[in-house]
Amino acid sequence: MARNTQPIIKNCRRLDISPAVMGYVYASKKDSIRNPKAHVRRKESEYSLQLKEKQKVKFIYGILERQFRLYYEKAAKAPGITGENLLNAIERRLDNVVFRLGFAMTRREARQAVTHGHFTVNGKNVNIPSYQISEGDVIEVKESSRSSKMFTRLTGEDAPLFTTPEWLERDKNELKGTVTRLPKREDIDYPVDEQLIVELYSK
Repeated sequence: MARNTQPIIKNCRRLDISPAVMGYVYASKKDSIRNPKAHVRRKESEYSLQLKEKQKVKFIYGILERQFRLYYEKAAKAPGITGENLLNAIERRLDNVVFRLGFAMTRREARQAVTHGHFTVNGKNVNIPSYQISEGDVIEVKESSRSSKMFTRLTGEDAPLFTTPEWLERDKNELKGTVTRLPKREDIDYPVDEQLIVELYSK
């Protein structure tokens, strides 16, 4: 299986993404004066802006180019606005939903947990990170996995606090979540201009 191993903080800086979007808490260091011209921004071309938006979304969700293009092609054929269709489809990936429910600290961790078979969807084992969830689906940590350290820390009085998006529902002490509705454009919690991505692929 192909894996995205790009360095997190370095790419967050390059793509103007907050590490918090990736699930990381990061205290920035003081700016280096080794190269005082390093932070001088040059005017970006239209193509550069379009490419950057695509790279941003791919990086956040850990998706490689071939799969991302397939998402775009399906989004273009579906009724509605192509850019919104694209973002909504990617947001509905099982690994992203696991992350959004607070079952993993990062999407990378969520992807690994799904691949290792720690989750069920509507009672059935699913180990495909790109699996598309639907409205009403119930995502749950498998009974045999609940005793692992990764999940025991998520329940009880000392369980970490997290905020789930409006389209998902999960009780603090339950290792189970429900998709109450499909995600909408306004549920995307990071700045992105999806129209630039559409323009890039439309050339």
